[in-house]
Amino acid sequence: MKKKISKLPFKGTAEQEAQLKKVIDEFKDDESNLMVVMQKAQDIYGYLPFEVQEMISEGMGVSLEKIYGVATFYAQFSLAPKGEYNVSVCLGTACYVKGAQAIFDGLSEKLGIGVDECTPDGKFSLTACRCIGACGLGPVLTVNDEVYGKLTPDDVPKILAKYGA
Repeated sequence: MKKKISKLPFKGTAEQEAQLKKVIDEFKDDESNLMVVMQKAQDIYGYLPFEVQEMISEGMGVSLEKIYGVATFYAQFSLAPKGEYNVSVCLGTACYVKGAQAIFDGLSEKLGIGVDECTPDGKFSLTACRCIGACGLGPVLTVNDEVYGKLTPDDVPKILAKYGA
């Protein structure tokens, strides 16, 4: 699944930029530290927007293409911000055959966002995963660390209401 780039405007602060510059200065002399810098940048910003990738590229002397390639290859990196409540629907085989796509579609419609997107207010993000290891409870979704199983599309509004949607 291709990673989505955020449609939301970048809202980095001067404090975050200073933190990132400090990290880059610490590791800039060795390109093999690129992953470390990217991980720390994601810790600072919550994701790796284009503007942050540019700062890393300029500070470390690594091409923007290489940084983007790493960010899109490894699942640990996100190009879009995560909401306060990250809703993840398991689309692994067991959940999928039990109706997970309908759950995902209901969430997408209710929240007005697609996969790997965040609501404009930053409250919800929506992701899909391949398996969370709860196949017997399928279809399954998580909201942050809370697991919901044996779902039907009718459960979606009740779950979201619990988080203020």
